[in-house]
Amino acid sequence: MSPDKKSQMMKPLTAANKLGIYLPAAPAQFRDSPISFAELERLRADPPEWLTELRRTGPFPRDITARKLGVSNSGLARAEVSDALTTDEIAALLADPPEWLVRERENYAQVQRENERIATKRAEHRAATNRPAKNRFGTGRES
Repeated sequence: MSPDKKSQMMKPLTAANKLGIYLPAAPAQFRDSPISFAELERLRADPPEWLTELRRTGPFPRDITARKLGVSNSGLARAEVSDALTTDEIAALLADPPEWLVRERENYAQVQRENERIATKRAEHRAATNRPAKNRFGTGRES
């Protein structure tokens, strides 16, 4: 890239998603101005204290909260968990899980088992027919 060209910029929300942080918890300087790709790479390579702390203690965005709880994003929505949760709040839920969390974790595990079963079945079918794998992105539908 020539020095005359301006570096590509992204919205703070996009940068926060790429860093795996909850945007409203980030400092105002990060939230209020576009982030260059070079700046994003610097944050990844040498994270400042605020970023390290957010990644360690939260609050976390919905997808990370769901992963830490072992449920889907939809499971959080069904349980009406709309707030970003911190490490301590997640630990408290895991230590004494409410009924919705037990139910959603089992549901999520069941979906994962079914996805694994389908993938295994497809692999066995491909091996039996000597056909190469199709370039599909796990649509959940059987061929």
